[in-house]
Amino acid sequence: QAQLVESGGDLVQPGGSLRLSCATSGFFFTGYYMSWVRQAPGKGPEWISGISNDGSRIWYADSVKGRFTISRDNAKNSLYLEMRNLRNEDTALYYCGIGPGGADGRGQGTQVTVSS
Repeated sequence: QAQLVESGGDLVQPGGSLRLSCATSGFFFTGYYMSWVRQAPGKGPEWISGISNDGSRIWYADSVKGRFTISRDNAKNSLYLEMRNLRNEDTALYYCGIGPGGADGRGQGTQVTVSS
């Protein structure tokens, strides 16, 4: 059974940075496209970034393009999200997911709060 565990969320001031990690197990990580998805309070899930199984292709939502960087380490079965220049509107629960939007499984999430 697939397991995904996110970490790295925190309270940060606007303009700050965070690095999220997603440790995975129980499935063939190297074979899957992986996503980061977030959900802000009172809103639906928002896909924000995806990466192909070999890391050669990357996609971002316009809302995070130029500020967030997705990466993966297939040797460690791990996914990462480097976030810079954080804004209040980035406050959300962040999930890593298997497949587009995490359709094939996702973790419990890690909370990112951006506030002064």
